[in-house]
Amino acid sequence: MLKRKRIRTRGKAQLSKYFKEFKQGDKVAIIQNLSHTFPYPRRLQGLSGKVVGKRGEAYVISIKDGNKQKTIILKAVHLKKLKELSLKEK
Repeated sequence: MLKRKRIRTRGKAQLSKYFKEFKQGDKVAIIQNLSHTFPYPRRLQGLSGKVVGKRGEAYVISIKDGNKQKTIILKAVHLKKLKELSLKEK
């Protein structure tokens, strides 16, 4: 569980993290950025899901919590794109 940043990354988030773009269907991981408020419980840290759509500056992400499908709205600062494995790499 993240409680503090490493010393080299303290301060404001990088501008590139604010302006990340995701397409519908991209796989993303939820990574809490400690320099911004995280409006959800910490148990969502590290979960992965798919981008369903966009609302203003935020993205709508569909995740599976237990056996239920849930949708979460988060800004791009808290998201990290996951690589898609091709058939050759599997």
